[in-house]
Amino acid sequence: MTTASETITRTAAAAVRSRVSVPLRFPDGFTAAAEVMTFSGLADGKEHVLLALGEWEAAVGADVPGGAGPLVRLHSECLTGDVFGSQRCDCGPQLREAVERITDAGGFLLYLRQEGRGIGLYSKLDAYALQDGGLDTYEANLALGHGEDERDYTAAAQMLAALGTGTVRLLSNNPDKAAQLRALGVNVSAQIATGVHASPANLRYLAAKRDHTAHTIVLPPDVGVGRHEPHILPKLSARAEAAARPGASSPAAVPVPEEMLARAERLIPALRERAAETESLRRIPDSTMAELRTAEIFHLLSPKAVGGFGMGLETYGEVVRRLARGCASTAWTAGHLIEHVWMLARWPRRAQEEVFANGPAPLAAATGSPAGVAEKVPGGYSITGRWTFASGVMHSGWALLAAQHGGMRLQCLVPVAAVEVLDVWETAGLRGAGSNDIRAGNLFVPEHRTLDWDLLGAEANPGSGLHRDPLIHTPMGPLLNLVAPAAALGSAEYAVELFRELMMVRKVRHTVEARQADSPLAQVRYAQAYGLVATARLHWQEAMRVIAASHARRPATMTDRERGQYRLSLALSGEASAEAVRVVMAGSGGSVHRLSHPLQRIQRDVNVLMNHAALTRDPVFEQSGRGLLGLGFTVPTF
Repeated sequence: MTTASETITRTAAAAVRSRVSVPLRFPDGFTAAAEVMTFSGLADGKEHVLLALGEWEAAVGADVPGGAGPLVRLHSECLTGDVFGSQRCDCGPQLREAVERITDAGGFLLYLRQEGRGIGLYSKLDAYALQDGGLDTYEANLALGHGEDERDYTAAAQMLAALGTGTVRLLSNNPDKAAQLRALGVNVSAQIATGVHASPANLRYLAAKRDHTAHTIVLPPDVGVGRHEPHILPKLSARAEAAARPGASSPAAVPVPEEMLARAERLIPALRERAAETESLRRIPDSTMAELRTAEIFHLLSPKAVGGFGMGLETYGEVVRRLARGCASTAWTAGHLIEHVWMLARWPRRAQEEVFANGPAPLAAATGSPAGVAEKVPGGYSITGRWTFASGVMHSGWALLAAQHGGMRLQCLVPVAAVEVLDVWETAGLRGAGSNDIRAGNLFVPEHRTLDWDLLGAEANPGSGLHRDPLIHTPMGPLLNLVAPAAALGSAEYAVELFRELMMVRKVRHTVEARQADSPLAQVRYAQAYGLVATARLHWQEAMRVIAASHARRPATMTDRERGQYRLSLALSGEASAEAVRVVMAGSGGSVHRLSHPLQRIQRDVNVLMNHAALTRDPVFEQSGRGLLGLGFTVPTF
């Protein structure tokens, strides 16, 4: 990590010249206390100021290797937007939003005297006149003989360095700000999107920033720089914008994948401490669910348009794997809840407006085993059935239920409050998953909350016309096979970790060694278990390679050979994981079978995981062999 002192060496040193406390009050009544600082020695000689907000000293104090750093916004001066409330840009609302969010988190707002992206106030107003004639905001700057964006953030890096800040969380939609700060030696640990403050007057302006300079601004696909008439945002994007306004819940940060993995890693100790409680409750404890929400685990595959992260399959699988190092039941439940958010994002707009109304991570159970029966009635369908293995149902507001209507398999979206949840989850392993049964009789489901399963699973699903996130534009089937092998691998990794700890202290009866680790035979056993986990990891990585290759092209549908490779690699990973656990258990003595010992729980969890359809040896190997031999699959949905 780059330190503040290293930042200073890359730029000329600056120093704080004055500090003054300023109480802030915005037109909507929001108030905040700011410590406003001025600086000497800034490279461009301009009178930039820094507003220190909230518990900023504590946030800077957390700027250690691996730390997130204070929340920081680089806000370029905009007289028309910040002072007069112009709706031609989004600067005023962004300034108001930033002050509140930074006050809550602790950090700095750098108010930089760079009007009009660095071209000055008069030139910006001249550019407005050209925009009225049809040019976009960047074309207008060029037509006036300026650069598209003349801002330089050297002074910003100097200001941060003067306060001993080498790592920041950057509140910005602009990738150039993050890139310049990094080049100047500032470590940007995460770039956090601001709200989309859209109005009919600024849609073309926002679209130009989205399309021309890759700002993280989500607008309807038909809003582009070539359209001159005003547009009104549809409900889906308007809701995302409303959630980002001050006074509402903050919009989701968009961390890099490494940060999501680190968040999952940080949950592991608490998951291990609560593993026995999780089993006893036969569901995930409320405290664990709260920590998963705080870490924004359920945002992972949620589309960016609704405030989610829109991440890829590889990050998703790795998060589940890490959670399983703490508790397999938690990994199983969280993995499926993440997956089901992604399934909801594949539905048509009207259904999405309902489920995403309260935020980017609506929790839903999903089950298709066995399918219920659907009867067509006026306005929708009436469904009846009893569905098993409803993973996530104990924490969900919605349920996705399969129902057969003639030759068509439907997925039906229903509120959990409208169905009966049957407490039947009494199992040997994964006891904390709470995958209970669901029962419904003659339950009415409106037409807009039913969807042909084949269309839902297709690359060209209804949600693909609403969201740009790449994973929404891929077939659904491959992802549905990931949770079980990811949980098995993470569990096996935890087992080998425990085995090592045990060997270093355990004295084995009828042996001469002071501890098990000193026995050559025990050393061989540990090496075998370690090697099996390494093998499981390699098969897992091969599966990720195959599916990533298919997602990188269009259409993203796998060939038969790729499908065979992918499923076989996942199954082989699961088998190696299970064998590693068996080797560990065989060499760990009788005490590990006490219910207080985590190894017995891992063994039971992995035994149950190995009976999941993704890891059941005979059918997976048979169909994989057919695919690899070019004989075609006899099970179409394999």
